[in-house]
Amino acid sequence: MQRQHQRQIESEERRRREEARQARLRQRHAAQEYREFRQAEARRLTAELDEQVATLQGLLTAGCRVPAFRASSLMRAEQVPPFDPGRLAVPVRMPDPNQYQAQGGWTANRRAQAQAEARARFERDWHAAQAAEAQRVQQLAAAERDYMQRTEAQRAEVRRHNAGVAEAVAGVRRGDPEAVVEFFSAALYSSTIWPEGFPRQMAAAFDSAARQLVLDWEMPGYDIVPAAKSVRFVQADNQDKETARPATQRRALYREVLAQSMLLVLHQLFGADEYGVLDSVALNGFVDAPDPATGRPTRIYLATVMAQRAAFTDLHLEQVDPASCLTDALRGQLTARPDQLTSVRPSRQPQDVANHVVPDIDGQDEPDLYDMDPIAFESLVADLFRAMGMQAVTTQRSNDGGVDVDALDPTPIRGGKIVVQVKRYRSTVPPTAVRDLYGTVQDVGANKGVLVTTSGFGPGSHTFARGKPLELISGTELVDLLHRHGLRGRLGEGGRPAAPARPEPSEPATPADDYNVLGMTWSGNVALDVCALVCQGNRVLSEDHFVFFNNPRTPDGMVRAVPATAPDKAAIRVAFDSLPAAADRFVLVAAVDPEVNPHADLSGFTDACIRLLDPSLTELGRLEVSDGRAGETALVLGSFRHRSNGDWDFVLGGKGYTGGLEQLVSEYGIEVE
Repeated sequence: MQRQHQRQIESEERRRREEARQARLRQRHAAQEYREFRQAEARRLTAELDEQVATLQGLLTAGCRVPAFRASSLMRAEQVPPFDPGRLAVPVRMPDPNQYQAQGGWTANRRAQAQAEARARFERDWHAAQAAEAQRVQQLAAAERDYMQRTEAQRAEVRRHNAGVAEAVAGVRRGDPEAVVEFFSAALYSSTIWPEGFPRQMAAAFDSAARQLVLDWEMPGYDIVPAAKSVRFVQADNQDKETARPATQRRALYREVLAQSMLLVLHQLFGADEYGVLDSVALNGFVDAPDPATGRPTRIYLATVMAQRAAFTDLHLEQVDPASCLTDALRGQLTARPDQLTSVRPSRQPQDVANHVVPDIDGQDEPDLYDMDPIAFESLVADLFRAMGMQAVTTQRSNDGGVDVDALDPTPIRGGKIVVQVKRYRSTVPPTAVRDLYGTVQDVGANKGVLVTTSGFGPGSHTFARGKPLELISGTELVDLLHRHGLRGRLGEGGRPAAPARPEPSEPATPADDYNVLGMTWSGNVALDVCALVCQGNRVLSEDHFVFFNNPRTPDGMVRAVPATAPDKAAIRVAFDSLPAAADRFVLVAAVDPEVNPHADLSGFTDACIRLLDPSLTELGRLEVSDGRAGETALVLGSFRHRSNGDWDFVLGGKGYTGGLEQLVSEYGIEVE
């Protein structure tokens, strides 16, 4: 009995030890599962942080892939659901007399009584069914009337909405300021490119004289960039620990977000401008935050830019460094310390458009740049460069080597010597002046040449300057820069450039043979007719202003077809500055020659470009155009558009037509017999 008792004690002890071992194993397993869960959760939080950063870094690239806003997206269809009567569509079933037969009755009196009762039941049920059917018909008619009233009200509302959209579009086409602001506000508010947490507060105004949209756009705050870089689980403390993102990295990323946001707003606005009403956009990016100096809530501007359409549409946004693009290519300003809310001086603001400064009688408050003394004008330009943080002096009037202002940009790396020429012109600056400036830059070993004018530049000038250390500042850009840096100046009455006239006596006249040759070259063996249309908007001035194989020149000879020189396959000569005053577009088109290639289409039209040549046939630059597509037999290559500052800038085409040249020109108001 003692041995048996001892064995029981030992067995119980083994059982307790096994239970304790199993409990420890379960505890360790649970602790491991908990640790792995918390570690996985920390990795998930880190991945979310990385995803937020990747979204912020790819904001511009993703936004450029979103289709441009179109007014047609605001239109509503007049579709209404069909009338559904439901149970009212089913007529009330009438009683069947055969179902009302007399039951029972052994005697004649009883049978007669039963038949009378059956007829009474049938008549009662028939009258009830008739009443129910009449009620159903009445309810169905009421439901149909209600449906017609509701659908007509819906259609009327849709028509009113669409009419309002059409009226707004007409106002945009006319350049009505309220309509323009409403249209572009809708384009920005309806955008889907902004991530969660990005604000959309704005204030805007449209300067119809300068064809400029002036916009204040709210930027995301500094907290849009995650303060944490990663998350890890610390088992000893049983809690998550965040690794802080380095301050320099967070500041650089936030600055990049600001630059991307500015470029995206410009991209949306110019992309939505299907009616060509904007020549430029003055954009200011702000945040609402406490003033670091006073603590009071205020509006702090972190970025500003005045972007010309010609300069912006020439950018490849998906390949740029956003900050460099904003500050260098577009000459904008971006705060260096956004984390400390260091502000920049905003460009033109919406309230400036609504409250123009009225010059006094003597014109001293806002001097007319056209009427300034040439020496005073050069001094004003030198003042502007000094206000921009550079050293600048005017040169002597003799032996200046074609330099009016010597400037020195002290900025490290990208600074250096700048030579400045000023041209107080009323007509477009000829390309020869730009080429002369480039020669001066090379002769004196300057880092950059700047040509400042009160007028504008033609496509030859812009194309020649592309890729070279040259800056071309038109009259409207000059006025904006002056105002931005606290200086004064206007272009004629109301700030608008005056109508083209002869230059000042001290300036050389534009040469009479100042024209360009547009040479067309492409791959493939398809025979094409290259034609030109001199237009006002989307309408050709007259049929005589359509230059093609049966009409080789316009009546004034300013546009004419000329023999092509290799490698070109076709050529058009045009004197942009001498086109009719009503002309604001010069459109180039190409169509398959039906006599040479009756069954061809434009699928073989590839690697095409327009070579911009001067009168000596020296190539100034190349303008790429879209490839042709299968099934299409005519294509708009592109158009040169005349801006209010006198410039002609190129806008890429690409619209194709399956009906050949006849279908294409009919859209420009030419009747084809």
